[in-house]
Amino acid sequence: MHSEGILSGELKHGPLALVDENMPCVLVVLKDKTYEKCHNALQQVIARHCRPITICEQGDEDVQSMSFRSIALPPVVDCLKCILAIIPLQLLSFHLAVLRGLDVDCPRNLAKSVTTE
Repeated sequence: MHSEGILSGELKHGPLALVDENMPCVLVVLKDKTYEKCHNALQQVIARHCRPITICEQGDEDVQSMSFRSIALPPVVDCLKCILAIIPLQLLSFHLAVLRGLDVDCPRNLAKSVTTE
């Protein structure tokens, strides 16, 4: 499965054209300085019939109601929000790899990226 991280403000510069009802989209919509842009990106993918999975904060009923599925994060200080939001993304990639039958304990091409002296 191809995956790509795209900033919400950059979505309109091309990647949005690829979004349709068959494209899986996972959006991180946290209440910080990027909230309005991320919320707008959520509206844009919904307008293209995507069923988004969102990672949002508990109590954000607006985002949760717009999402196909949502993962609500507990309230934490701003500097920890991004760290907490990574955990569901890591678990998603882990479980997708396991479902595909990949060995998650021995990633391929690891020897090519690690050099020894």
